[in-house]
Amino acid sequence: MKKTQLVEQFYIDEMNDYITYLEIANSIKNKELKETLLGIANIEKEHANFWKEFLKKREEKEPNVKISKIKIQLLKIIAKFINPLLVISFLELGEANAYEKYYRFLKSFSLDPEEEKTLKKIILDEIEHETVFAKETEKTGISNIRDFVLGMNDGLVEILGVVTGLSAVYLDKPFIVAVSGLIVGVAGALSMGIGAFISVRSQRQVNEAIREKLQVIFDLAPERAVEEFKEKLLETGIPEDLAEEISKKLGKNKEAIKKLLIKETDENEIASGLFTGFAYIFGVLFPVLPYFIAPSSMVALPFSIMFAGFALAVVATVISMLSGINIKKKIMEMVLSAFFAAGVSYAFGFLMQNLFGINI
Repeated sequence: MKKTQLVEQFYIDEMNDYITYLEIANSIKNKELKETLLGIANIEKEHANFWKEFLKKREEKEPNVKISKIKIQLLKIIAKFINPLLVISFLELGEANAYEKYYRFLKSFSLDPEEEKTLKKIILDEIEHETVFAKETEKTGISNIRDFVLGMNDGLVEILGVVTGLSAVYLDKPFIVAVSGLIVGVAGALSMGIGAFISVRSQRQVNEAIREKLQVIFDLAPERAVEEFKEKLLETGIPEDLAEEISKKLGKNKEAIKKLLIKETDENEIASGLFTGFAYIFGVLFPVLPYFIAPSSMVALPFSIMFAGFALAVVATVISMLSGINIKKKIMEMVLSAFFAAGVSYAFGFLMQNLFGINI
């Protein structure tokens, strides 16, 4: 894509973001969140003006901006009737997409010094926006809506593979396929839920152990704690002289060093486990349901694939609309990966049936 075409799209995206943030800010009651979004909206307008001037300097026309009313209305509904923090989770995806595109543009095209300086600032703004959104979502535990999508996707893809493979074996026993799929689905949901529970709990226990260890070190040999902090800084690539200076300045601040050395988590392990397990079992339902009502597995199979594909397409579309990711690309990515898994599973089931002479 040509430089001017990219810039035109950047301008359109920034104007869409500006209006989106403005509309959402005006529709929510949370004063602090409203002010945050209004501030970001104004910055997005400044970014749009930069791209507008960029085109003007090159005697290019300002592109027409079409606002997605459906997207804005959907975001408003989520913000009003569910939780505005869910909206923030989706907007966070879009900010990551923006700074990555701008960074590639910066590295790919030659700009004058002033434009380069401004674009670097814009990239940092976008990164800061993502950070702000991440902090906002963490306040209520809705740290990443993508966790639900991933859990649901796992349930869909894995159980679609299971029922597809079993369909090649139990040709005339769709109920057995359905029950087997549900059993595997429940086991998978429990596995993922317990895994999430243990992961969050283990992280909390590790943090607590490190905190207690640091407390002992601070009490008995505070200089060793400072040295440990310095080593962590060096591991990140910070020059030794700078790491030395930082560690000395923060050496007397025990709490600051603890926060920097310990990755804190505010997640509730029970909520995390239940949330992950529910997301998985919700995904299981789509490929399994047709087997409860179809007269044969071969009749149920295309409906199972169709339901799973539809669910994945809807999820991909919503993510794309709310985050700025290419809709067609995201749908193809999610749906084709699921269909590939289903095809391989069916082939394996067919192979097992013929290899072992199963005739049910």
